[in-house]
Amino acid sequence: MARWLGEHPNIYMSPIKEPNFFNEEGPNVVSSLEQYEALFAKANESHLAVGEASTHYLFSRTAVPNILAYAPEARFIVCVRNPVEMAPALHAERVWQRKETIGDFEQAWRLQAARREGRHIPPTAKGHPHVLQYGEYCRLGAQLERLYTHVSPERVCVIVLDDMAHNPRRVYQHVLAFLNLPDDGRTDFPVYNRRKQVRSVWSNMAIHTLGRFKRRLGIRQSLGIGRVLVRLNHSKTPQALSPVLRAELCTYFHDDILLLQTLLQRDLRDWLCAS
Repeated sequence: MARWLGEHPNIYMSPIKEPNFFNEEGPNVVSSLEQYEALFAKANESHLAVGEASTHYLFSRTAVPNILAYAPEARFIVCVRNPVEMAPALHAERVWQRKETIGDFEQAWRLQAARREGRHIPPTAKGHPHVLQYGEYCRLGAQLERLYTHVSPERVCVIVLDDMAHNPRRVYQHVLAFLNLPDDGRTDFPVYNRRKQVRSVWSNMAIHTLGRFKRRLGIRQSLGIGRVLVRLNHSKTPQALSPVLRAELCTYFHDDILLLQTLLQRDLRDWLCAS
C-alpha cells in the first residue's frame, strides 16, 4: 500500500519507507528532526498528502503521542491481518533482518518468556529485544484500541489484508477517499514485500557480514556475488505450522481477535479457527 500511495501524483511518501523517527523504543533509522524533515524536502504544492510507513508505530507506546505533538491533525492508516498468520511471517522477517538467529518459528515462539527476562537475545537484537516478542507484536486489537485512546476512529483508516488481497483497487480507492484525494485511475496493483524466507539462518548472517566487511574496505561497487548468494539462500516455501502450534496460536490470540472484531464491527470468526 505504501508503494501504491507513493506513486499517486498527489501523495509524497518518504523515500525511506520506515524511518521510525517517532518510535522512542527503536530501532530508529532517522534520529534527528532535521534528518526526518529532510526526507520530505522534495514534497511540493502538488502533494496534498505527505506520509511514511513505519510499521513499528502501532506497537510503540510513544510513537503516536510523539506524532500528534509534531502533527496534531495527522491521520493514520493501519493494516491488520490474521495474527495466526502474521506471527510466523513476522518471525521470517526478523530472520531475514538478522535480528533473529533461531530459524524455527516454534522454537522462537517458546523463547519469548526467557527473552522478556533478557535471556537468549541475539547480539543483533541487543537494545531492541522487544522485536522478538511475536505474540505482543501481533496483538493488533489491543494496539488499535490504544490508538483510539489518542485519536478518534474517524482519523484512522483500517485495512484488512484479506480485503487488499481480494480487491486491491477497492481498498486503494477507500484509502484515497479517507485522505480526501482524487482517484488516479490506477488498475495495476503489483505485490511488493512478499514474505522473505531463508534456507539457512547462518548463511544469511554470513552474507550480511561479508557485505558489511566489503563496505568497511571502501568497496562500493556491487560485485554481484552477494545478490547470487542471497538468491540461493532464499526459500519460497514458508514453514508449516504443526496442528498443535496452530491451535496454541489460535488460543493465544482468541480474545484479541474478538476485541479487534468489536473495534472494526466486522465478523472475524474465520480467524479464530484458521486452517
